[in-house]
Amino acid sequence: MADLQLINVEKAYGEVKVLANINLDIRKGELIVFVGPSGCGKSTLLRMIAGLERITAGDFMIDGERMNDVPPAQRGIAMVFQSYALYPHMTVRDNMSFALKIAKKSPAEIEAAVAKAARILQLEPFLDRLPKALSGGQRQRVAIGRSIVRDPKVYLFDEPLSNLDAALRVATRIEIAQLKESMPNSTMIYVTHDQVEAMTLATRIVVLAGGGISQVGAPLELYERPRNEFVAQFIGSPAMNLMAGEVVETGAQTRITLANGGVAISSVPTIQSDRGRRVNIGVRPEDLLATTGTPIFTGEVEFTEALGEVTLLYFKRQGKDAQVVAKLPGIHNELRRKTVSLGADPAKVHLFADGQSLLYR
Repeated sequence: MADLQLINVEKAYGEVKVLANINLDIRKGELIVFVGPSGCGKSTLLRMIAGLERITAGDFMIDGERMNDVPPAQRGIAMVFQSYALYPHMTVRDNMSFALKIAKKSPAEIEAAVAKAARILQLEPFLDRLPKALSGGQRQRVAIGRSIVRDPKVYLFDEPLSNLDAALRVATRIEIAQLKESMPNSTMIYVTHDQVEAMTLATRIVVLAGGGISQVGAPLELYERPRNEFVAQFIGSPAMNLMAGEVVETGAQTRITLANGGVAISSVPTIQSDRGRRVNIGVRPEDLLATTGTPIFTGEVEFTEALGEVTLLYFKRQGKDAQVVAKLPGIHNELRRKTVSLGADPAKVHLFADGQSLLYR
């Protein structure tokens, strides 16, 4: 397995630069997930690592060796695509062994590799079936098995679950997590637009935005300590609420008055903020709780979504402000059209100025 380095990597198509200043170390045995909005360059970055796209500038290293000009087949990388790309006239066994036959491996080596991959992926009962006789999840496992038999240095996954229905996505996601546990030394890079996949699978998440890396960290680190407003709102569903405010007191605690009349107090003592500074405070929907004390937000509930274990409250917008959403445990349909006051634990309040966190840098 391998350590990877991306050093000042750039990608441009003519005069249009789509990725710039990409610096990333990927350690052996990690499962790194690239996430970001559509068009942010996550699949392009994956294809550059695979060698399917040329690197415009910078260096890509595997175990200290520069790979920029090394052909894809010689990089020791296996890729699982969004489409299964199985040969329809070949059995599962033949699909999985095809690359090894092309590489002129011995029959004994091929049989052992296919048997091992089939056992890991629970495909042993299906080895003699054609792809058309398999479910979508089974076909995706065959595509993964085709990569495993090659015993590559790095596995690349390009949105492998996007073609599956919701139930199959959950089942296959669990299977990929179990696969990673069974191969702890394997280095994997996974691209997805689904943050649930990112949060549950990743060792670390790389959030891409605006042609660069917005933040890198463990899933809960990004959730609890976002460095900027983009990450704060991109990670988590529903997105973090952002409310405009003004710093009115600094020192051991920072007190902020909000445009809607609420008050937020940060429990973090060292905030580099001046009185009168305009800031945005961020509170996740699940951290807004009904209160009879000093509220951080008061508004009329416009409509509700009862999900069983929780109820989402959507508050009426105030002018140009973004809509505030709260996530309360249990069922609270009776709150629709009611005025509700919500508070928050000061430790759960995030502060941003000019789009950047004042708490986590």
